[in-house]
Amino acid sequence: MLEENEEQEHAVVPEALHGKRLDYVLAQLFPDYSRSRLQQWIKSGRVWVEGEQRRPRDAVRAGEALVLEAVAQRQIECNPEPIPLEIVAEDEALLVINKPPGLVVHPGAGNSSGTLVNALLHYAPELAALPRAGIVHRLDKGTSGLLVVARSSAAHHHLVAAMQERRIGRAYQALVVGRPTAGGTVDAPIARHPRERIRMAVVAHGRPAVTHYRVAERFPAHTRLDVELATGRTHQIRVHMAHVGLPLIGDPLYGRRLVYPPQASEALRAQLAGFRRQALHACRLSLCHPLSGESVSWSVAPPPDWQRLLEALRNG
Repeated sequence: MLEENEEQEHAVVPEALHGKRLDYVLAQLFPDYSRSRLQQWIKSGRVWVEGEQRRPRDAVRAGEALVLEAVAQRQIECNPEPIPLEIVAEDEALLVINKPPGLVVHPGAGNSSGTLVNALLHYAPELAALPRAGIVHRLDKGTSGLLVVARSSAAHHHLVAAMQERRIGRAYQALVVGRPTAGGTVDAPIARHPRERIRMAVVAHGRPAVTHYRVAERFPAHTRLDVELATGRTHQIRVHMAHVGLPLIGDPLYGRRLVYPPQASEALRAQLAGFRRQALHACRLSLCHPLSGESVSWSVAPPPDWQRLLEALRNG
């Protein structure tokens, strides 16, 4: 199967290409990529001209700065493996999976086994014919909850288009450090961190990213939030919550040092110290079914470790 890696590339429009179409200019400046692929990236919001997104046919001016978020692909060997799956829903068009924390979704370099893709190829071998084994969106390794998998080319096309058009609803529960006075919306662009490649960051020329959150439950030094995604960038909730000073409990990349409430019990201290992943759970998924056209949704409760942490926060 194919592994995808995102890389930002930069260029400035030379005098010789002044007034030319954006897709033509990109093809001249980035000859490693086909013009059709560059057009797809423009349409999917992976190209910026002076910080703005434009159409493939729009003319560009000499001296304008271009940013291209390229997706490089390379072949990854991925074999079926009998890894248990919790299947929430299943029919001829799709699978809905409740992913446990700790399970990697896609194989990568040095990580070609023990992933959700390996499990899916064992459960439904026909998925080998689909891009990314039919997986339409991902969850981070440490995040639990719902994701949808297409089982046919038609369903895959439908679901990918729905995801790009923001017609798939994804709701999360998050346990964060801090006590916001109210909910809100984080509208801040996200891209790869300029120096630390394993991290994402809020950057001026990043891809648009919007996260809505509201307070669900308050504790002395922490808060349970209901979160909904309007976009689906890598690490989006983790980056956005940290950006507004509400990092997820246990987040190894974007978190902060342990925070214990005053007079915290030993049980709470133990739970906070022992929770070594981001406290994030994809609790609800809603979409228009590829075959029936009906609106469907699924919900799942957080896993046991998340619930133990929540109970400890409630008990103090």
